[in-house]
Amino acid sequence: MNNCSGREYHEATKHSWISVRQNPNRLDWERQPASMKFYPSELPRIELSKEFPAHTLIYHIGGVTAKKSYPGTEYYLRTNPSAGALYPNEIYFQARGVEGFDDGIYHFEVGSSSAVLLLPLEEKTGLEPLLKLSSRMKGLLFFVSSPWYRSAWKYKNRAYRYTLLDAGHLLGTIEAGSCLYEHAYRIAYDIDLEGLNRFFGFGPEEFFLSAAIVAVPDRGEEVSLPLSTLVQSDPTGLFEPNPVIERAHRDTLRLKGCQKAARFPHFTFHKEAWEETILRRRSIREFAKRPITKAQFEAIMEIVDQPIPSDCDEPLQIYAVINRVEGMPLGVWHRGEMVKIGDFCKEAGYLCLEQRLGSESAVTFFILSDGYNYRALYQKAGIVGHRLYLASGYLGIGCSGIGAYYDDDVAAFLQSDAMVLYALAIGR
Repeated sequence: MNNCSGREYHEATKHSWISVRQNPNRLDWERQPASMKFYPSELPRIELSKEFPAHTLIYHIGGVTAKKSYPGTEYYLRTNPSAGALYPNEIYFQARGVEGFDDGIYHFEVGSSSAVLLLPLEEKTGLEPLLKLSSRMKGLLFFVSSPWYRSAWKYKNRAYRYTLLDAGHLLGTIEAGSCLYEHAYRIAYDIDLEGLNRFFGFGPEEFFLSAAIVAVPDRGEEVSLPLSTLVQSDPTGLFEPNPVIERAHRDTLRLKGCQKAARFPHFTFHKEAWEETILRRRSIREFAKRPITKAQFEAIMEIVDQPIPSDCDEPLQIYAVINRVEGMPLGVWHRGEMVKIGDFCKEAGYLCLEQRLGSESAVTFFILSDGYNYRALYQKAGIVGHRLYLASGYLGIGCSGIGAYYDDDVAAFLQSDAMVLYALAIGR
């Protein structure tokens, strides 16, 4: 596992009881970067409308669902969770033969709930070559980028972890929306990220991480990359370089030994209830220490364990600390069985940087991996995390992602040498 493409970065950004006390996080609120990106107003925009299924799909991918106001600030809640509500990711897409859109390359402008047309497509041009696709695609091609300083402003060197997790959550919203859109999807990590960066005119402030294909081959015709490149728009307003994060991204660009996952998940949700779950998704802030049932836990795990179609499938290990589940003994659950018996709720809270969410939940999950391709495996953890959010919400259970934990202590508690990627807590 030492040959993992991001292992050096992962080791350097671990939390420990000592590190979080020796390096307290002090924020410069006067220099917080913008959490939304806007292109120039003269570019054409298409306001998203419920009239078109594709518009609804795009709105479900990170659309604003509520606003909270506090003295001196406002928070916009979206369909996707984000560490610190910093939203260090953007969505771009190519539409071809899609009702409600002219063929073109777009940016999903969350702040105006519209699609900004960055470049119209000619019949034989498109971004397919950068996705290593051999033929023209009819449908939607999504691209997930990261203006990573939005997260680095607060979380410093550890922010690359959060940009990957949050990108995974966005991929999870594409998966969830595709169920409503009734269209197959697949995740693409093995793509020309540097070519995409150049085409979109990105500087060091933003880089691409992944893509999702919600499209089918169109008559098998090949296309070429458009000759025109795009003009970049400042994604953050403020920016500071971070050599640790920039090196981590370079180190994880190249993929090695990828295994494709071709199987699609099978979800049996009630369509209207599923859409309501997508729109009312929230991160819970505290639990009432009320139990969930064993049937609810098993239903959630059935959803979590469904395959994720992608071109680079990395192994994940999911451990569940059972704190309050009726019909199940207290202990640590892994791969369908209890591997440790006992009341570990206090330990779970301590491991989550001593947050009560970890100890007062019904279940606290830890997601680990000993895979090679860091960029792919971390985003997959985000997709799994998003499934936990939505499956829990669908069953009337709260969920909260926890990106901060004592890395080595978690691994020791679980008796694993794998990398700890994510923690999540569910409960009432």
